[in-house]
Amino acid sequence: MSDTGHVRCLTLSLAAALALLALAGCGGGSRSSDWPLPNADLSSTRAVAASGITAANVHALHVAWRFRLPTPIVPDGVLTATPVVSHGVVYLQDMKSDVYALDLATGAVRWKHLFDATNPGPDGLAVTGDRIYGATDSLAFELSAKTGRLLWQHFLVSSYTQRYVDIAPQVADGVVYVSTIGSPPNGRGTLYGLDAQTGHELWRFDTIKGRWHVPSLAGGGGAWWAPSVGGGQVFWGTANPLPWGGSKRYPNGGVFAGPALYTDSLVVTDAKTGHVDWYDQVTPHDVRDYDFALPPILVKGTVISGGKGGTVVAWDRKTHRRLWATKVGVHRNDSGPLPTHMVSVCPGLYGGILTPMAYADGRVFAPVVDLCMRGSAYGYEPLENVDVTHRARGELVALDAATGRRDWTVPLPQADFSCATVARGVVFTATFDGTVYGFDAKTGARLWIAHTPSRINSCPSVAGDTLLVGAGVPTKGAARELVAYRPTR
Repeated sequence: MSDTGHVRCLTLSLAAALALLALAGCGGGSRSSDWPLPNADLSSTRAVAASGITAANVHALHVAWRFRLPTPIVPDGVLTATPVVSHGVVYLQDMKSDVYALDLATGAVRWKHLFDATNPGPDGLAVTGDRIYGATDSLAFELSAKTGRLLWQHFLVSSYTQRYVDIAPQVADGVVYVSTIGSPPNGRGTLYGLDAQTGHELWRFDTIKGRWHVPSLAGGGGAWWAPSVGGGQVFWGTANPLPWGGSKRYPNGGVFAGPALYTDSLVVTDAKTGHVDWYDQVTPHDVRDYDFALPPILVKGTVISGGKGGTVVAWDRKTHRRLWATKVGVHRNDSGPLPTHMVSVCPGLYGGILTPMAYADGRVFAPVVDLCMRGSAYGYEPLENVDVTHRARGELVALDAATGRRDWTVPLPQADFSCATVARGVVFTATFDGTVYGFDAKTGARLWIAHTPSRINSCPSVAGDTLLVGAGVPTKGAARELVAYRPTR
C-alpha cells in the first residue's frame, strides 16, 4: 500500500473512531454537527457543540425553508417528535407514524414511508449509519435511510397488558431500546431490547412489580421518552400509575396500593440483559400523574433527570446516592394524600417538566409548564375543560449541574411543551402559542425570537447552521409545518 493509502486509511479510521465517540455520548454535547439520535447523543444532552449557530450570530436567524405536513389533524397536533439529521438529510415522523426524508439544504422531499398509525406521541426516530429506527402505535421498525424501504418490523403490543408504543427508540451497540405504555385495565408498561439487525427480541422488563391491587382498574409504567446509554447500562425514566386521584370506592390511588414499583422511577438496566442494576423511585404511590419520565442526562459521573412533578434530581452513577434535588415551577399541594375536597394542585396534570431538558457547559436547562389543576382523593377536573392557552404559563430554568443551584429563570407567557436545545452558547425552546426563543446560556438574556403560525408542542433540533422547529398544532387556517432557520450569511 502506498503512503497515500496508509494516510487515507488512518484518516478514515480516526473519523470512524470520532463518530463512535460522538454517539457514545461523553456528556458535553455531540461533537458532530448532525443530530442523529432523539436527544442528539446517547447521553441525552440535547446539545451540539459543533453547531454553526452561536450566540454571536443567532440574531441573524431567518426562515430558510418550510415543509408543510399533509397529515390530518389529530387531538395532540400532527408533530411532537424531534427531527433527526444525518449526512445532510432530515428525518421526521408525524403523529400518524409516517416518516419523511427531507433535504437539509432545501427542505425538498427525498422519500416518504407511510404507516398511518395514530398515537398520542411523542414518537420520533433514531439514525445510525444507513438505517432508521422508529415505532408506530404497536410495533418497532427499521427503514433504509436511503430509500425508506421497510427492512423489518417487530410487534410489541402482543399482549392484553401492553397498550401502545409512543417512544422514540434509542440505538446503541447493535441494540434498539424501546417501550410500551400500560394504561388500564391491568396495563403494564414494558421495556425492550431488540436486535438492531433483525428486530429479534433480546430481552424485556416489566416495569410493574407484582400484581395491581385492582387489576381491572389500574395500569401504568413504561417509558415515554428515549433512554440514555453509557457504561454498559441503559438509563430509563418511567411513567406514573393510573388512575390519578382515585374514586369514591378507591380514593387516593387505592387500586394500586403500595409504592407501585417501578413507576415514577429512574431505572437502570444492563444493556445486554435488561436486568435491573439499580433504581430509585422518586414518587412512591403517585396520585398526581407525576411521571418521572424524562430522558436521564449522563454527564461527568452523574445522572440528572426530572419529570412532571417539577423536581430535577441528580445521582452519583457509582454510589447511586442522590446528590441534590431542586424544585422548579409552582408547587402547591404536591405531596402526600389528596384531601377529599377539591384543591388546587401544582404542578397539575399538564404541569411540571413534560419535555426533555438539555445540558451544556455545567448547566442543566429545564423547560417548565406552570399549570395548576383542581384535584382530590376522588379524581381531577376533566382534562377537556382545561384551557391551556389561557391558564398555563412557562419558565426556562438553568441549574448548576454540580449543585442543583438555580443560575437563572426566564418567565414565559405561555406553556413550554417544547424541549430545551443548546447550540454553542444559545438555549432554544418554544411556547405553545408558536413563539420560538433563543436565550444566552450563561445569563438567560433573550437573544432571538420568532413566531410560527401554528402552535408548538414538539422539540427543536440543530444540525450544522440550521435550527429545525416543528409547529404542528394548527390554529384556524394555519399550516402544519416544519420550519428551518439559518443565520444570514
